[in-house]
Amino acid sequence: MTSHPLIDYINDARKRGLSSKQITQSLIGAGWHVHDVMDIIVDHIQAPEEISSENIITIRNASKSYGPKIKALDNVSLSVKRGSITALLGPNGAGKTTLVRLMATLLVPDSGSVTVAGYDVIRDAQQLRSIIGLAGQSVALDETLTGRENLEMIARLYHFSSQVSSARTDELLSQLELQDASDRSVKTYSGGMRRRLDLAASLIAKPAVLFLDEPTTGLDPHGRFMLWQIIRELVEQGTTVLLTTQYMEEADQLAHYIFVIDHGCIIAQGSPDELKQQVGGDIDEEISLDDVFMKLTGHTALIHE
Repeated sequence: MTSHPLIDYINDARKRGLSSKQITQSLIGAGWHVHDVMDIIVDHIQAPEEISSENIITIRNASKSYGPKIKALDNVSLSVKRGSITALLGPNGAGKTTLVRLMATLLVPDSGSVTVAGYDVIRDAQQLRSIIGLAGQSVALDETLTGRENLEMIARLYHFSSQVSSARTDELLSQLELQDASDRSVKTYSGGMRRRLDLAASLIAKPAVLFLDEPTTGLDPHGRFMLWQIIRELVEQGTTVLLTTQYMEEADQLAHYIFVIDHGCIIAQGSPDELKQQVGGDIDEEISLDDVFMKLTGHTALIHE
């Protein structure tokens, strides 16, 4: 969309510190009519990407530091499409978890903006928390309670009735194949079972956006494959999933779109095939995401299957 001299004048006047009243008075003095100004503004100023119905997450120039020496995120910008699986791919310390914590309202950016489902993570944090789910790297469960008791407790914290809490718990225990262990204390669960129960806890409120921070770390191949299937089914049902991973195969198998992050910066982005093309040229050439990461960063630091 082309610019217009009037738009350029307004932008320049704002940069020079003029108030809206001063700008309006100046335009009227120059012979402009209000309705003419409004027509030009509507025709020449685009709606911001943040409110696009296509994107459910929009981050603009977000930075986050821990003290004076550790810059976890450095001017990161990205958008996530609604109803997709998006992967943040990078080694330990790249900034993946910090970025997820910003989107989940657990951290506040030092600068920049972060919006999820139309909510600003600072201004609208309370409303946003009611429509997102988060399964972090550390399983957040009460080991003295049974699997069923853990889920029912979380459902009641969402102010579900006793009947609804019980029904939702049964539904999730079945979906994640935990019925047989539902009345055992969590301390008797294997690592894979705990991970599935933690995912169930994040799904209690049927979130519009689900954040998964390295969800399959430590799982055996069967457990990892099971979680992949569950994630795909969630997206088919309308959930948007953003996951962090160090696993090349996981990003390749699951993600519709990948952001490669290293040292707090997005260094590449695209679909798995697009990333391979960026560094491999011919799409028929044998090239993996390992090759992509090595060529982009100069080292291989990600985990192989």
